Amino acid sequence: MTLTALLLWATAGIGCLWALRRDPAMLRGALAHTRTSLFTVLPIIAIALPTAGFLSELVPERVAATLFGPDSGVLGHLAATIAGACIPGGPFVSFPIVLALWSSGAGAAQMVTLISAWSVLGLNRVILWEVPLMGWRFVLLRLAATAWLPPLSGLGAEIILACLPPDVLGR
Repeated sequence: MTLTALLLWATAGIGCLWALRRDPAMLRGALAHTRTSLFTVLPIIAIALPTAGFLSELVPERVAATLFGPDSGVLGHLAATIAGACIPGGPFVSFPIVLALWSSGAGAAQMVTLISAWSVLGLNRVILWEVPLMGWRFVLLRLAATAWLPPLSGLGAEIILACLPPDVLGR
């Protein structure tokens, strides 16, 4: 078990004890919420993880390296921005896709761009949540103000990587 997992379990245990001490009904409510969340997320994980494994085997290295490779330059960051913005779902979908692309030859800086685009631009969230709740005017304003962030973060990652030893990412 990793240190992160141990810390999460310890935090959950402390939270359970604290809730039990304050009010046993609070603990029951928290556990009910946990059960609901688990049954919502578990099917996604069960699909996303094997999908990532299949993707890492199915994506030809030359495709990942050509589109998102470390030498793809600004066009690689633009492709990663578009791809990241189009990835639907949460981290159980996006991070396995990034891992599969990275394992197939994509550059680390381009994957920073992709994850940044997924988190900042997320077109599925725009269509499902922002437009219905906030309207097109707000959405266009937000996208115009933030669309430059993913490529900029990836280019920043390239600068940082240029200052580090070549094997810093373990590849």
